[in-house]
Amino acid sequence: MRVLNELKPGLDEKIYENALVIELRKRGHSVEQQKAFPVHYDGVLIGRLIPDLIVDEKVIVDPKVAEVFTPTHLAKMTGYLAITGLNLAILVNFKHAELGVKRIVRD
Repeated sequence: MRVLNELKPGLDEKIYENALVIELRKRGHSVEQQKAFPVHYDGVLIGRLIPDLIVDEKVIVDPKVAEVFTPTHLAKMTGYLAITGLNLAILVNFKHAELGVKRIVRD
């Protein structure tokens, strides 16, 4: 909430991402920005997945500036969780004056 209250809604996602890094670190969290995870298919490296933020080596945080969270946003986070092996992702929407938050938990 502090980031949204300070910066106001509707800016570029990268601005919110950078501000979240500062705020989370101030609060004692470890934050990795743009950490690359290898993606394999049939034992062959086919690319790299790069989530926006990994917090405390446990949670993917993905800032958005969107009207609403879509099924595509949720599916993307489900895929990120499967590839990273993490169990929790949080989408944070900075589009509106009220902060939008959606938790995605891996089964």
